[in-house]
Parts: sequence; structure tokens; C-alpha cells
Amino acid sequence: MNKRRWLYAASAAVVILVVAGFFNRSALAMLGFDWFLEGHVTKQLEQTYKPIDGREPIPVSTIDKNQDPFSVLLLGVDQRGKEIGRSDTMIYTVVRPNDGELLMVSIPRDMYVDIVGKDKKDKITHAYAFGGAGMAMDTVEEFLDAPIQYYASINFEGFRQAIDTLGGISLPIEEDMVNDDPDHEKFVIKAGQDNYNGQDTLNYVRYREDAGGDINRTERHQIFLNLLMDKAKQMNQWSKVPELMNIMGDNFSTDMRPQQLVDLGQGLLQAKERHIYSHSLLGNGHRLKSGGAWYYFADEDDLAKVQTMIKSWLNADTPASSLILPDKYTVNKVKEVGTLTSSEETSKQ
Repeated sequence: MNKRRWLYAASAAVVILVVAGFFNRSALAMLGFDWFLEGHVTKQLEQTYKPIDGREPIPVSTIDKNQDPFSVLLLGVDQRGKEIGRSDTMIYTVVRPNDGELLMVSIPRDMYVDIVGKDKKDKITHAYAFGGAGMAMDTVEEFLDAPIQYYASINFEGFRQAIDTLGGISLPIEEDMVNDDPDHEKFVIKAGQDNYNGQDTLNYVRYREDAGGDINRTERHQIFLNLLMDKAKQMNQWSKVPELMNIMGDNFSTDMRPQQLVDLGQGLLQAKERHIYSHSLLGNGHRLKSGGAWYYFADEDDLAKVQTMIKSWLNADTPASSLILPDKYTVNKVKEVGTLTSSEETSKQ
């Protein structure tokens, strides 16, 4: 039997790239925001709109400072051809238009959960394989005890093309990363390169053979997103926007309408400073039986804290100063005119 390859696609890659770009007012002035509003991008994104049967997304066609917080499930899908594939990464994201705060909670792909609609427990990554984005949303909603208004997914080919279109990315690889487990795809990422192409970057974020397992893997996801936003804010990258839109059209799916995506970007321009907080769910991994599949089990205390945190973030009456945060988190500060600080690891006592 041929072993399936486990390919990662960071769903947040293109989404964050486009959204982060809207923080840069100077770049927008040069490009001309009217170009977006004239329908060029909207028309290109029409084929990305793929609503879920039985789910009615909340309307966010007009996003302003009074818009209530809403949530988006970001999915990175291991997909080939016309097959459904698996969601190799899941990031539960809360957007707060009124104060500009964003929360990103990474869910390890091997998390052992109840699969809604299948009446069984399994790895959360399999929810997408069983029932597409709809079942993935239902399963995450039950697991986190939190609503999901939208989803956005990108497959690995779109991820790879986007990075190559941007001219590659710099990655902090100090030692060669060798993936050679019998159950995994074989690859080597050579350390010390000044720039890494789309394939190397894809391998970087899906590498999972170090001692930290899924926790280190999700940390690499966050490192990558930080570096991507650094790349996106470069002035000379705006000429790449039309090509990136084409890549999204072929490889990106969402139940947010094209005009809503444009309005979201425009709405995010209002605040002078924004913070993007990220957290990886904690837990431990083991097999249920000798020779059986390996699963990741949530730390119940951490899960409860994350559930409470999400509720505070989704509450429009919670001021930014009172938002609940996990004990340890990563925060990116995005300031007006596209200034982006380095990622900061923060521990609250």
C-alpha cells in the first residue's frame, strides 16, 4: 500500500499576506486603493467563494469600528487533484474590528476529538477528509465550545506558488532539517541559506520529526507567519498583488464574499496600532494501544483557559485592555504605515 504524504499548507499564508498588506497606508496610496474598489480584485476572487451547505455566514460586507467581533477557521489542506484532502493545519482566528486586535489559536493536527457528524473519535485533521470544511468547522466548534462564522482554506500548491511569487523567504534554520521517518515524506532542508523557495518553506512548516513534535511544528507556523508579514510590508511587493490574486483564485476557498474580503482589508486600516496574539494548544501525545495510531491529547486546563479566552474575545463589550490571554503567548505589533516589530514571546505571571 502506498504511504500518503502529509503535506502542509498554511491557510493563513495568503490571508495574512493580504490583510497585513492593508496595514501599509503608504503602499496603498502608491498602488491606489481605488484599484481594489473598482472591482478588479473582487472579480478575480469570485471563484474563491464556496459557501457551506447548511451554514449561513454572518454578513460583514460593511466592516467598521462598530462591527462585532467574528471568527474565522483558517485551514491548510493537503490536497491533490480533485480529492478532498486533509486539513494539515487549523487556526481558530478572532477578528475584533472595533479595536484592531486579532487572536490566532493553533490546533495540533493529531488532536484526539469527537468528529461531529461521524459519531466517532479521531484525529481532528480527519474531519476535513470526512466532510470538508463544513465538518471541520462543526468539529472545531464543539471542541473549542466556540462559534465559527467563516472559514478560509488554501492548498499546498497555492502556498508554494505564493512564496515563490514573493521571491522566497528568509528562515531561521541553523541545522539541516532531515525528514526521514518511514511514515513521512523524505526531504532535507539545508541550513544557512539566505533565502528559501516555496518548496523549502513548505517543508519547513510541515517538518515534524524533532523532539517537540506538534508543539514545535505549530511554533514554526507562527514563526513563518511573522516572517511572511515582514515580507508583505516591503514596498516593492505590491507589484505582486495581481499575481497573488490569481494564485488565490486557483487554490483558495472561503465562504466570505470577495467584496467582504476587500471591505475587511479597508476596515483594518482604521486603528493606528494592532496586535496579533497567537497560542498553540498544549497537550501530550501517545498511542491508545501498542502499534496503534499516535494521537495528541489536549491539556484540559489549557483547553479550558483557551475556551474562556475565546469567549472574552468574541464579546464586543470586552475592552481591549481586559481581553483574557493565555499564560504564554506570542504577540506581533503592527503599527501604522506598515511598521512591524519582531515577534515577542510573553509570559504573564
